[in-house]
Amino acid sequence: MLNQQQINNIFKIASIDDFNETALEIFRYQLETNSIYRDFVTKLRLQPEKVLSYHQIPFLPIDFFKNHQVICGSTTPKQWFESSRTTGITFSKHFYHNLTLYEKSFLQNFRMNYGAPEDYCFLAMLPSYLESSRSSLVYMVGKLIETSKNLNSRFYKDNFNEIAEALTQLDQKGQKTMLLGVSFALLDLVSDRSFKLKNTIIVETGGMKGRKREMVRDELHKRLKSGFGVDVIHSEYGMTELFSQAWSDGNGKFITPPWMKVLIRDINDPLSLLKDGTTGGINIIDLANVHSCAFIATQDLGRKLHDGSFEVLGRFDNSDIRGCNLLMA
Repeated sequence: MLNQQQINNIFKIASIDDFNETALEIFRYQLETNSIYRDFVTKLRLQPEKVLSYHQIPFLPIDFFKNHQVICGSTTPKQWFESSRTTGITFSKHFYHNLTLYEKSFLQNFRMNYGAPEDYCFLAMLPSYLESSRSSLVYMVGKLIETSKNLNSRFYKDNFNEIAEALTQLDQKGQKTMLLGVSFALLDLVSDRSFKLKNTIIVETGGMKGRKREMVRDELHKRLKSGFGVDVIHSEYGMTELFSQAWSDGNGKFITPPWMKVLIRDINDPLSLLKDGTTGGINIIDLANVHSCAFIATQDLGRKLHDGSFEVLGRFDNSDIRGCNLLMA
């Protein structure tokens, strides 16, 4: 079992050795307490005692979250996040015992990338996600809004005139503002409006969700930059099955926090990892996923760059269309 000090150390990782040690501790803990992950590793005929590096840890296919309760311990929690529902597609559930680790993960990560959330006014356009009471994205943004000291921080659905007025007034006052929105909502906002924003960060969280034609990232960002009058469009990469996110401050290059790593696997040999600069399937180590599974093989295609950042290039053929940031590069 992991003690509280080991769990606290997740957010104190300062070196690759720290990461490796913590990843191996969590790997052994999840082998012991997560029956779904243990069965998966057993079927691979892997000898756990020979796993000495995080590169050797097996990654659980993300589809397991659709049909299994991926959780540590023998008791199934009554709380979970679930992916947004699309007709004919099975949605994922991410069970959790409590939200302490999730909140610590996204708040500390936000501060590392953007500074104190208390200094921002947060405007959110997440209409499709607001329809679900179990959206991890809505929970994260809701907590940022709660943390903000600005009374104008709030969610918007389709009241475009109201959000346009708020956005303009806040920016003109010099208020540091962040507008987070799904791609189709942001496009709708600038379809017949234009802004010249100087104090606002625009963050697209991906996901057309069948509402608009899927477009390449460069085209999307070009339209949004023109409409909002900004030089760059930021992005957030996260998903229901994770407790951490990666952020991009432009050009589609995502940065992970110290307790999260992206590895690229060979699409023809899922147990083999590829060198930096090569395109393949995205594997994610999210050490904040202590009590579910920290080692996940996603259905996303990507490329890890030599500076440690990564790009999302699309999805595997026939994979579900989901709400995370999976626009083609």
